[in-house]
Order: sequence, then structure tokens, then C-alpha cells
Amino acid sequence: MMTLHHDPGQLRVTRCWPFLLAALLFFISPAAFAVTGEIDLTTSAVGFFAVAIFVLAYSLVMAEEKIHMRKSKPVLVAAGIIWGLIGWVYVQNGMSDTSEYAFRVTLLEFTELMLFLLVAMTYINAMEERRVFDALRSWMLRKGFNYRTLFWLTGGLAFILSPIADNLTTALLMCAVITKVAEGDKRFINLACINIVVAANAGGAFSPFGDITTLMVWQAGLIEFQEFFILFIPSLVNFLIPAMVMSLFIKDQKPSSVYEDVQLKRGARRIIALFLLTIGTAVLCHTLLNLPPVLGMMTGLGYLQFFGYYLRQSLPRSLERKRERYSRLGDNKKLEQLGGVVPFDVFNRVARAEWDTLLFFYGVVMCVGGLGFMGYLGLLSEALYTGWNATWANIALGVVSAVVDNIPVMFAVLTMEPEMSHGHWLLITLTAGVGGSLLSIGSAAGVAVMGQARGSYTFMGHLRWSPVILLGYIASILVHMWLNAESFALFG
Repeated sequence: MMTLHHDPGQLRVTRCWPFLLAALLFFISPAAFAVTGEIDLTTSAVGFFAVAIFVLAYSLVMAEEKIHMRKSKPVLVAAGIIWGLIGWVYVQNGMSDTSEYAFRVTLLEFTELMLFLLVAMTYINAMEERRVFDALRSWMLRKGFNYRTLFWLTGGLAFILSPIADNLTTALLMCAVITKVAEGDKRFINLACINIVVAANAGGAFSPFGDITTLMVWQAGLIEFQEFFILFIPSLVNFLIPAMVMSLFIKDQKPSSVYEDVQLKRGARRIIALFLLTIGTAVLCHTLLNLPPVLGMMTGLGYLQFFGYYLRQSLPRSLERKRERYSRLGDNKKLEQLGGVVPFDVFNRVARAEWDTLLFFYGVVMCVGGLGFMGYLGLLSEALYTGWNATWANIALGVVSAVVDNIPVMFAVLTMEPEMSHGHWLLITLTAGVGGSLLSIGSAAGVAVMGQARGSYTFMGHLRWSPVILLGYIASILVHMWLNAESFALFG
């Protein structure tokens, strides 16, 4: 999930990350499975110490809101310790080249994803600065929709926008509309926020740009760009079933209209077009040239830099034309606003990316990669995909992602590389994407919305509707297995 850096006083996105995955890795009996690799560290004191460090780091991350320590700090240190232990063991055995190569491969996986996300964050921040999202919110507020229409409109927009703008950004935008229009009506805000979180996560599941996990799967080459859209109908079912049930409990009344005059800043529409062109460039790099999508995204950052240069150079002429027009019209208010116009700076948009999230992502990837190199993910893969049927394993991991974030879950599965049919890879992409909707803490979108709608959208308020959300989760899996039955044929 991509995220925005918000101004002081606004929400800073946090996540609740329990250590269930680490505990599961720790308590699997090493003797029960055959481990592949240069050196088996799963039964060694070094391996146990590494897992303990991993558990401790995730415990500190989970307590972020209590201890007020950013989530990137513990996982960065944990990643350094885990790979330091690996390096020490391999140096002692005269195999330092092996551990160095493994670290570089893991680092390369992170770097490609990080640069991809950085460009996407920069574009989203640029659109925010140009007031694109404010204008969308203003339009919805001016229409004066009733509660039921607002419920379906915000949910539908969350489902449509999240494949492009990502599930977190979309959820925050729609939540801002709900809390402003229905201010004081906690019951409606809670229902609408649940709907938004479910819709944003479902929409993000059928697009490489909708969530970090789908991006990881796409860049790994396991699912082609166009193949993600196979998950559109299952994702739509996941959103619609809970929404239809919850909509029956919404009062048919109309809130007080809130009017807000928002004008797009110069270049806003062209930045949207450049973002779409950047996405197209990334897709073409991957599909036609067989090169990593990050090449297209970094090229797209160049598009934005050139356009930013144009906006800066042409700003004086633009301001002069507007002053002349507003002077003729006698619009003193807009003349005053021109005095506060500042040049567009793309590097300010880069600086405002959520660096804590990117560094946290580095820590997660390196920690999980290190534990996998030690052999723990091989044990987990054997336990899940050999001891269980792959279908049940993927369904279970989707439920686990409601407690443990889907990023480490998906990265663990990608690192395991279990032998699965194409349908099963689509299934784990779906379940990891929508499984987090079962709990409010199960996804970045849910945690962010809890912070934004504090007191109205709560953990217990979401939990009361979890059975209905679970129906949508089960139905989406069944629909996928029915529509795409042929893709499951290779393995059981």
C-alpha cells in the first residue's frame, strides 16, 4: 500500500503488526521437515536468536502508538542483526560469497519495489498539492446526497479509485468525505468507514498498483499485468456482499449540505495524464521489453520533472495573465490568492513521501529474507503447502493477514516459491489483499481510517460486522474457484 505524508495535525498512518508469523516460524518443529540450503540454521542457537530478534522487533512495532516510536526503527535494527548473524556464520565456514550474494539479491528485490513506490507516492503527493483530491471531495459534498447514496457512492469510488491511487490513499479520501458530511452521526460513520475499507482493499486486489502485495506479485513475474483483472469479479463480490447487508441498516435521511469552493491548481489535469502515461510506460516495459516495471516508473518521474520545470518557468506569465483577467472582472479575492502562489517543486513532493513506511518495508523484506535464507520459510512452506492442500493454505494465509499484515505474509510466500498452479497464485493474491478487511487492524487502510475517524470507526465497531465481511471473503474465493477452475488444474 502507497501512502502520503500528511501535514502536522493530520493523521500519520500507523499499523498494528502482531508477531504471529514469527511465532509460527519459531514453534514449527525443525525435525519434522527436510530443509534445503547451504547451511541449515533452523536448529542452531543463531537461528533461534534471529527469530527472537524478529519477534521482539514486531512486538515494538505493534506497540508503536503506545511507546510513540516509529515502526521503521525496530525492523531496521532487526534486519541488521539477522544478516549480521548470517554473515558471521558463513564467514566462519568460508562461504562469505554465498551470504553476500543472498543479501544482494534480497536487497535488489526491495530496491525495485521501493523506487516503484517512491514514484507512485510522488505523483499522488503532486496531485494532492494540485488539489485534485480536494476537488473530488468538494464535488461530492456540494451534491447533498442522502446517507444511503453517500454510502454506496463512497464505497463505489473506493473500489474504482484504489486500483489506481492505492487502497490507503483512497480510503483516507473517502473517509474525509464521510466524516465531514455526517459529522456527529457515529453509527453511520462507522458503517460507511467499514464499507470504505472493504471496498478499498477489494479494489486494490485486482490491480498491480492497488496494494504493495499485488505489486510484489507482478514484479516477481508470477502474474502478468492483464491477468490481475481476472480477479475483478471475485473482488467485486467481496465488496458487494457486505455492502448490501450493511446498507439495509442505514437510515434514509439527508445530511446537511456542506459547500466548499475548491479550484484545481494549474497543471493538475496534466499531472493526472502524466501519471496514467507513467503507468502505461511501466506496463509496456514489463510486457513488451521484459524489463522491470520500475524502469517505466523512473522514466515517468522524469516526465513529472520536465513538467515541473515547465510550470516554474511559465509561472510569471501565467500569473500576469490571471492578474489582468481578475482586474478586469474586479475579483479582488482571487487577486489576493495569486499572491500566495508558489512554484511547483517535484523534489518537495519526493521529500513528502512516507519515508517511515519505505524504511519499514526495507526492514520487513530484509528480515523475512534473512529468515528464509536460514531455512525457516522452507519449513513453513513444507508445513503449509505439503502438509496442507494449497487451496486451504492460501485461504488460511488470507485470514492470517487480518492479524499479521499482508506484506510479510506475501513476501514469505514469494520467498518460499511453493509449487502451485496459476489459479493458486491468483488465489493467494486475492486472499492476501482482501483478508485484511476482516479486522480493522488487518490492513493499512483500516488502521488509517481508525485514526482519521477516531471515536466513530473503532475496532469493536468493525468486529461486529466481521461475520458479514467473512461471507464476502468466502464468496469471493468460491467465485474465483468457479470462474477460473481451469487455472487450478496443474496441482491439487
